[in-house]
Amino acid sequence: MRLLLHCCCAPCSVSCVKNLRGEGFTPELFWFNPNIHPSTEYVSRRDCLKKFAADEKLDLKTADEYSVKLFLNAVPPDTERCKKCYSLRLEKTASFAAQEGYTAFTTTLLISPYQDHEEIKRVGEEEAAKYGVDFLYRDFRPLFREGQSAARAAGMYIQKYCGCIFSKEERYVNKEKKI
Repeated sequence: MRLLLHCCCAPCSVSCVKNLRGEGFTPELFWFNPNIHPSTEYVSRRDCLKKFAADEKLDLKTADEYSVKLFLNAVPPDTERCKKCYSLRLEKTASFAAQEGYTAFTTTLLISPYQDHEEIKRVGEEEAAKYGVDFLYRDFRPLFREGQSAARAAGMYIQKYCGCIFSKEERYVNKEKKI
């Protein structure tokens, strides 16, 4: 099975890759994250993933589109933004997987205890059906802390928020409230 792994960042990829390799897969990595803002954060995360892929001798494909406009058009404020963001990224991943001959795809979003796991699964399965590829569901959440520890030990860049402009604003506002 040829497997495409959508990666939100390198730290979340560490344990996912290790687990998938343990199952006999050699995942090929895919970067598409127009949600990440600002551009400096986008570049930091992308470049960290590039280094991780090179160190692990993994193929990395990129749909390198830093675009606040693309994200805001797909995920307007005051909506169920996380659900729309999952759809934006997993639709692109499923489409790419189908075009490039992958059998299945999955995502590192499934490792985060902070994301809506059931919604990610639902969207992944919906996009898989639309594009005629399989969605490989795995609950990677039990591996989250292990992966974060390994990422820290490797000196990887570790972000402080999901990446979107809305979560960055919320982080700032909440920080100001504590002062």
